[in-house]
Amino acid sequence: MADRSLTATRITFLELSDERRMIREGHALLDEKRMLLAAEILSGLRRHRELNANWRRRLSEARQALAAAVRRHGFDNLTVHPARQGAFTGVILRQHRLLGLPLVDAELELAEREPEFPPAETSPEVTACAARFQELAAAAAVIAGLAVSLRIMARDYVRTERRARALENVLLPEIDADIRFVDSQLEAIDQEESIRVREARRSA
Repeated sequence: MADRSLTATRITFLELSDERRMIREGHALLDEKRMLLAAEILSGLRRHRELNANWRRRLSEARQALAAAVRRHGFDNLTVHPARQGAFTGVILRQHRLLGLPLVDAELELAEREPEFPPAETSPEVTACAARFQELAAAAAVIAGLAVSLRIMARDYVRTERRARALENVLLPEIDADIRFVDSQLEAIDQEESIRVREARRSA
């Protein structure tokens, strides 16, 4: 509903028109951002599916390697096999920005180290088992980083969508109504002025 307290003047009409132009420009920017975010989210989801499929494949390989190591050494002997000291030294986080959003890529920082103490017995099966689980952990870190970025983009998409809809469905209709109201009042004023001019000419 138009604001009936508006003063119907040419200046008011111009100000409202300028405000409508700025709101439309803002809506266009938000709509463009919304489309870019949607494209990036869809691309990220496709990559997530690919990485998840790769992780499941590596999980299957790790299970097979574990089964082979258990068959070779037995479960009890395998559980006391020395771990490589400092095999995982940390997580590397690489930050980058998209449309001002702080996104992140993650990967495990690996180090080839000797075992904490010499194993009583080793074999290719044990080595393969350790390698497969290390690859599995590294793949999981990449997926985790992508999942964080997707959540950040999804939250911002919701905020952008809400703001764009507020401009489109609330502010623009309100200001359009105000402009129509002021325009109709100005037209009525012009008609009244024309009538007064004609009356003045007739009485002259």
